[in-house]
Amino acid sequence: MNAGGNLSATRALLHTRDTDQNARMSHWEIRIALSLALFLTGLVPEATAATPTVTEVISTLAVKGRAPKTGYARDQFGTAWKDVDGNSCDTRNDILKRDLIGQVFKDRCTILSGTLIDPYSGESIDFVRGVGTSNAVQIDHVVALSNAWQTGAFKLTIEKRTAFANDPLNLLAVKGQLNSQKSDGDAATWLPPKKNYRCAYVARQVAVKAKYGLWLTAPEKAAIVKIIASCPKQLVPTN
Repeated sequence: MNAGGNLSATRALLHTRDTDQNARMSHWEIRIALSLALFLTGLVPEATAATPTVTEVISTLAVKGRAPKTGYARDQFGTAWKDVDGNSCDTRNDILKRDLIGQVFKDRCTILSGTLIDPYSGESIDFVRGVGTSNAVQIDHVVALSNAWQTGAFKLTIEKRTAFANDPLNLLAVKGQLNSQKSDGDAATWLPPKKNYRCAYVARQVAVKAKYGLWLTAPEKAAIVKIIASCPKQLVPTN
């Protein structure tokens, strides 16, 4: 992403809140939001940007009810698994390459087989590309697309929604059965069965919602706050 894109992303994070929410934000909340925006968009290096905690970031997010699902469709988030980074590999293969071990490649992009240590369950799962086998490992949108639509993404441009759907920050290779079980649930309705991963899981959801200016529902925020109480120093991830 170039400097112009970074600045746009930073402005989006700070200005997509409703006017009344901005008015209520304290100076320290604005600094937290700016710090997160600078860190996530790469305007400042990791060494000089203090990574905020989940507790700090969640305090900057608006809390509202879910908007209607009216108008939602997968194509509202652009072409599925688009090659957004221009490396000639689609996003799905990029995430498999990042998250699998012991990979066997057909070509530079296509993984024929590998092993996933599933973050949601802790299980070791064999991935074998093919009809009836590929679904054992699926790519989860940590903040589901329909959840995003109902918590503010309907206001975003198609370009921003496409970026959201293909952002590695919001994508994890996971056990297919658990991805289906989760569906479009948020932290109030679904959590990974592996309890010691839950802090990292909700931290990623908070980071994604902050990056794209999405809001939380009251039950969702309550669920996240309850989890983070056991890990108050949990930092938001940035990649």
